[in-house]
Amino acid sequence: MLRIAVPNKGSLSEPAADMLREAGYRQRRDSRELVLPDPDNEVEFFFLRPRDIAVYVGQGTVDVGITGRDLLLDSASAATEHLPLGFARSTFRFAATAGSMDQVRQIDGRRVATSYPVLVSGYLRSQGVTPAGVVRLDGAVETAIRLGVADVIADVVETGTTLRAAGLEIFGEPLLRSEAVLVRRSDGVEPVGLDVLTRRLQGVLTAREYVLMDYDVPLSQVEAAVAITPGLESPTVAPLHNREWAAVRAMVRRADTNRVMDALYEVGARAILVTSIHACRL
Repeated sequence: MLRIAVPNKGSLSEPAADMLREAGYRQRRDSRELVLPDPDNEVEFFFLRPRDIAVYVGQGTVDVGITGRDLLLDSASAATEHLPLGFARSTFRFAATAGSMDQVRQIDGRRVATSYPVLVSGYLRSQGVTPAGVVRLDGAVETAIRLGVADVIADVVETGTTLRAAGLEIFGEPLLRSEAVLVRRSDGVEPVGLDVLTRRLQGVLTAREYVLMDYDVPLSQVEAAVAITPGLESPTVAPLHNREWAAVRAMVRRADTNRVMDALYEVGARAILVTSIHACRL
């Protein structure tokens, strides 16, 4: 069976379980379960620390796993990104005492505190910057400068509120834009069953991104309406009992739903209905 590592806790855990459940796989009901076989789908789930998942995948202990892109890169393991999963997005930035720095090259000769030393060290090397040292901290990185542990920090930034409260200011370009990813070994050998898992997860991603839109439109306006909703390959156009009208169905990006409905109404479409997609294969 395909052995899949899943985060056992933290911000990745619940969204990963939700995605796998939507893809048709069993998921644990008790957080104390460490192994969950799913013989109907020929897979077995192992619930592990998110930071360890890329290491287990790289060593071949499990076939694939769900973790963060940041954790994958920081692990320096023999694992590689196979599929981005679209949740747990974050941005890595540098920060220092407000007004003290505005360029990454100013980190040269300074101490940097972070929870991701391998990732940060690799980035600084790529920029030709040599810090005085990279200090690994497991949490509360934003206090490192005030406590004299470091001159600069590198951390996940969402709104920046926590950093500002600590008297810090973001500078330079982001080190990384991270999200949850499916990882596999980087030796090029594809484990049996990975193709099925990939199609299922891609189906979930598509179902989350698109909706089905149905509407009626006068025959004279079909081309104008279809130009607004071209679908993926082509929309479905079917005759109605009233032969002066046609029914159209197409997939539309969820984020564009209301704008598209407005545009369709303007060209004469009526009875515009939107339906969520629960699963699909493209």
